[in-house]
Amino acid sequence: MSGDGDRGQQAVLDPEFARAIESEYGNPGDQFGAADFDADEPLRPINWNLLTADEAMAEWLDLNGWVDWLRRSFGLPPAVIPPLWHRHDELVWELSALHTHWLNAYDPEGSPSGPIGWMRDFAEARHRLREWVSTAGCRLDRDRPTRQTIWPGETPVEAAVEVEIVDRHADFVQFVHEDVAARRRIEEQVHAAT
Repeated sequence: MSGDGDRGQQAVLDPEFARAIESEYGNPGDQFGAADFDADEPLRPINWNLLTADEAMAEWLDLNGWVDWLRRSFGLPPAVIPPLWHRHDELVWELSALHTHWLNAYDPEGSPSGPIGWMRDFAEARHRLREWVSTAGCRLDRDRPTRQTIWPGETPVEAAVEVEIVDRHADFVQFVHEDVAARRRIEEQVHAAT
């Protein structure tokens, strides 16, 4: 799920990919994406490890729009939701679960008490988000990969390098481009093997 591009730097990617995202979904973050409002699909948890390339594209853009709405609506600081949250698996899983829970709580056919349950769970989730953001070392203007503890016998990994966040939007588009391309390569390998 994690992309390995130039984190936080001005993204260099296929301009056609960026235009395709903009034309189909608008600026990722300006609105909720297409996946939020698919009346033909039942609400389900998102397992990021199993999404196809097309599913991942829709879910990334949908989650990005919702996270942007969430941080603005509740005035959440970068200590809760940092700009490059998409580059941290622990934040993606938490925010994705919170998003699915929100969709369920505010479903027009849902229970009238659903929203208060979501608010209670949202308070707990903010504590976990703060802890993970602190552990990862995310800030408003800088980011680095989440620290990893190497267990005895494992190969040491390179120290995480902190980068300046120059353009959050460009980084997100680059990240999604890399993630979707990696998923597509896996799909092609599986298809070729069968």
